[in-house]
Amino acid sequence: MLLSAASGAADAFAFLCVGEVFAGVMTGNLVLLGASAAGAGEDGVALRVLTALAAYICGAAAGAVMTGRLGLPLGVVLLAEVVLLGAAAVLWGLGLVASSGDRLGLLALVSLAMGVQGRVRVTPTNYFTGTLTSLAGRVAAGELGPGDAWALGRLGAVVAGAAVAALTERWWSPGAALGAVVLAAGALALETAPRRGRGTGKPRLDRGNPAGAA
Repeated sequence: MLLSAASGAADAFAFLCVGEVFAGVMTGNLVLLGASAAGAGEDGVALRVLTALAAYICGAAAGAVMTGRLGLPLGVVLLAEVVLLGAAAVLWGLGLVASSGDRLGLLALVSLAMGVQGRVRVTPTNYFTGTLTSLAGRVAAGELGPGDAWALGRLGAVVAGAAVAALTERWWSPGAALGAVVLAAGALALETAPRRGRGTGKPRLDRGNPAGAA
């Protein structure tokens, strides 16, 4: 839930403050890229989209290496995400993002973090079309179960995270990137906190993610 909210906050920050592109929703970025190729949208969108795509891919690849080949604990992977988001928040908060090139670097940091987050668990926390599609199908078939409350919760969390970032940007722009950092750090704290009956930390299959279920 916290990671879903963090992704909403990160995407809202990137869209509102960096230049009307997304840090984690690559489907939306591909649509923006196609529209830009057709001459629609503002100047420079294509370059920002390509930056976000490249950074996200690098982040997802790094996350796959950390969780797969290196076998690092999920806490370490989440720490990497928090560090990237924290660096972006510091740069933005201190007013060090002055040029268009600086904004591309800032976008790359946030997109790297979202790519890493995309590999944290099988349960999707920064892309929700599959979750929404599966949920709608189960509603239509009358097959809703207790576990679907988590899918609804993640959908609500991404909206809430985006709202937090947008409100912060409106009332205190230097702190617009802090919401994603705080939420991701909260997920890190929960992941690393000792508790009884703790699982193995392996990703669990998610009914809201057809690819994960497969």
